[in-house]
Amino acid sequence: MTSLRQRHLPRHREPELERDITRSPSLGYEAPEETGLVRCLAHGFPSPLVRWHFHEEYELHLITETSGKAFVGDWIGPFQPGHLVLCGPRLPHNWISLDAPEGGAAGRDRVIQFRHDPIERAAAEIPELREALQLLERSRHGIEFFGFADRAMTHWNAVKAAHGLQRLARFLEYLADLAQCTDYRLLSNVQMQGVEGDAEVDQINVIVNRITANLAEPIVMADIAAELGMSESRFSRFFKRSTGNSFTDFVNRVRINSACHLLMQTDHYVTDICYQVGFNNVANFNRRFLEIKGMTPTEFRRQSDSRFGSLA
Repeated sequence: MTSLRQRHLPRHREPELERDITRSPSLGYEAPEETGLVRCLAHGFPSPLVRWHFHEEYELHLITETSGKAFVGDWIGPFQPGHLVLCGPRLPHNWISLDAPEGGAAGRDRVIQFRHDPIERAAAEIPELREALQLLERSRHGIEFFGFADRAMTHWNAVKAAHGLQRLARFLEYLADLAQCTDYRLLSNVQMQGVEGDAEVDQINVIVNRITANLAEPIVMADIAAELGMSESRFSRFFKRSTGNSFTDFVNRVRINSACHLLMQTDHYVTDICYQVGFNNVANFNRRFLEIKGMTPTEFRRQSDSRFGSLA
């Protein structure tokens, strides 16, 4: 088990996790001299970029391979190929693949990042751009778009292949298409501002990865707080500020969304799934599932079969 103390980083680190000096072309970033407002990025899984993080730019993120758990602000849910999300500035996010092949998934992510201020300033003089501002405001909660995967891939390829004014034109076409999309949902209940520095981001990453990798095992907040050298009350405040959830609610959300994955992907009995994801009695599992998803596990399976077809 990874020690949380071992992962603690010096407090003098700059609070911005993804700064230009860390955006190396070796990780899939375009060279700074090749970009203007819009930066394209493609990377796989695993990757150093797959971590709980945030940055000042908007991020339009398309998953093309694998399925697993997505973390956007205080929202935790399943993803699969075609998953498209627009994250607003400083909204923490991460995608953890649970079914990646042994050699990894080389082309899992197609990303576009862009800044707010140039668009806002331009919209003051160009009325047509104001159509995008409502979309961007919604994105501060994270927006998941449905039925958009093929168009998103086409748009990304067009933006990536273009340069200069043509790239800006292709990007605005993509943005206009998204602004017209009506099949979407907002993900995060709160407009989070991220944690205070790389050290805290690193700590949260270890905690999130531990929860995700050991669902069926008891997870005791007091033990994690002690490893971090914090009192339980201090750890509770730190975790809530970082993730938007209490520790217990976060664990329950991860477990319930893992249950959703199993309900969609397998024909396991609901009672078996309850124990597989770490609940120790069915009544509590059903109660938490209803609180988080607004329906029973059985109804969720029925609705998912109706919408997506049986994936078992």
